[in-house]
Amino acid sequence: MAIKHVIIGGGTAGWNAITTIREIDGGNSEIILVSDENPYSRMVLPYYLSREIGESHVFTASETRLGQLKVETRLGRRAVSLDPNANKVVLDDDEEIQYDNLLIATGSSPVRAPIPGADAPGVHSFWTLDQARQLAAELQPGTRVAMIGAGFISFTILDSLVQRGADLKIFEIAPRILPRMVDDTGAGIVAKWLADKGVQVQAGAEVTSIEESGGAKVLKFKGGPDVEADVVIMATGIKTNLEWLEGSGVEMNAGILVNDFLRSSESNIYAAGDVAEGLDCVTGEKAIHAIEPTAMQHGRVAGANMAGVETVYSGSLLMNIVGVLGLEIASFGSWDDPEAEVIEAVQPDRPAYRKLLFRGDRLTGAIILGSEGDVWTTNDVGILKGLVHSGNELSAWKEQLRKNPFDVKRAFLATGAAAALLPKTLLGRPSVPERDIAVSS
Repeated sequence: MAIKHVIIGGGTAGWNAITTIREIDGGNSEIILVSDENPYSRMVLPYYLSREIGESHVFTASETRLGQLKVETRLGRRAVSLDPNANKVVLDDDEEIQYDNLLIATGSSPVRAPIPGADAPGVHSFWTLDQARQLAAELQPGTRVAMIGAGFISFTILDSLVQRGADLKIFEIAPRILPRMVDDTGAGIVAKWLADKGVQVQAGAEVTSIEESGGAKVLKFKGGPDVEADVVIMATGIKTNLEWLEGSGVEMNAGILVNDFLRSSESNIYAAGDVAEGLDCVTGEKAIHAIEPTAMQHGRVAGANMAGVETVYSGSLLMNIVGVLGLEIASFGSWDDPEAEVIEAVQPDRPAYRKLLFRGDRLTGAIILGSEGDVWTTNDVGILKGLVHSGNELSAWKEQLRKNPFDVKRAFLATGAAAALLPKTLLGRPSVPERDIAVSS
């Protein structure tokens, strides 16, 4: 009898697990996908919002393609409970599904700040395709948009809103913008860049309520004047979708605790993506990295292990990379480590900023900002990521970087970071393009 894999969640982690299983077994297993939405890529939603792509290009797998891969689907359904002792998942329509292997890849949901009026019509989140549809329908040139939250999520759609001609104002309760991505120096550079481009951003702004007045939204602030808007976007964080696992016995902390094979405390239950709390390759601690690259890697590794190819995951790298109105912003690893030795430099006229954080001779974190038109910036984003990820000791190059933190290319080449990273394919072999994966009839 064929082994049965049940995958809960059709996002990046779930989809990569499906393709990896089929790449390995050619169709010699059962796969059941449970997902409240058709599989699609959240990362392309900003391009859908800006009308650079049509809705058909958002989806990663059609029902036809899922059928070709011999995937049985429960689309529009959610898992509501789990019984590991009986190897059983219960769905929201009371269907019970047995499994041999289970992958939990239920992702995250947006969190709206507990503000009166936050759930009113015309107040949007931007996380799902349905939310993107709703927001896109309300945007016209000149639409007054107030965005609450100046973190990574809001910055991923900033360009799209500007391209649609929105009159945009952004408010952040923290003392600086991008508080979980850059430090004070970096935030100051970004804020000036946006101001020069005509985008108003205010940090230290606490919204106390959202009210209606004459068809408009009125944002009330603690210690500040009211602001009127036609559309409000709440970009105030995300939470992992774990509530349905309460009482299951699966060991959880901030997420589902997983080992080096992405197995949970139950040996035939795996977790991947935003819900998985696994190894941070820089700190060696357990962490949740709710980012697209980690979800893809988790899905591949979990899928391989589910298909019987024992695969160790070396850990994920915390990284955030976003471009706003021509400015590249990136941070990697332990970029905010208060105990690290710091080397930094600013070239305000370019503008350009580098911050390098060391533990001993190892680069454990970095921040980089610069113009997207500056080839120096484009190249060095990848180089700094590689230096942090490789973990190679920089030894004599550390003093050279202290003199000039912008001279990272020579350190990258001389210390063999590229050679250390090249063999680190997830499954120990080249990947097969998804379009080339076929199953036996």
